[in-house]
Amino acid sequence: MSLASAFAPLSARWSRLSGRDKNLVSLALLLALAALLWQLSVAPSLATLRTADAQAKSLAARLQRMQAMRAQAEALQKQPALGFDDALRALTAATRQSLGATAQLTLAGDRASVTLKAASADALAEWLAQARLNARSVPLEARLVRTPAAPGTAGATWNGVLLMALPQR
Repeated sequence: MSLASAFAPLSARWSRLSGRDKNLVSLALLLALAALLWQLSVAPSLATLRTADAQAKSLAARLQRMQAMRAQAEALQKQPALGFDDALRALTAATRQSLGATAQLTLAGDRASVTLKAASADALAEWLAQARLNARSVPLEARLVRTPAAPGTAGATWNGVLLMALPQR
């Protein structure tokens, strides 16, 4: 079946239409084509244009956060290396200051084990930041369990053990 034979019934019907009907059918086809063109090309472009400003602001904020993290990492790299005793003192001070009675620090070789009992999330986050910055110690292993907040308390607490790396002696 050829293309000409497929369109033969439509061509015959077209030739029987009056001039006014041909104009109306042409207008309807033109409107349908314009709607299709709008849906496939113009509308998506306009939607992208409307959201471009918000996306640019979001990306700029992310870039600033990444640059701040890079600056912090460079500052940490430029700090002089700590000895074992200085790192242990800094880690002990951070543990007493941030975690208080909710943590117990024990030493095993070049590693420190911190046992937590009902430590608040805020205190734990502060302690981890101090351990990284002041003692230049990072967790090697963490076995923590989150305990849901009891009614009338401030929030969830953490129990478990953190194994922290210290500089070699």
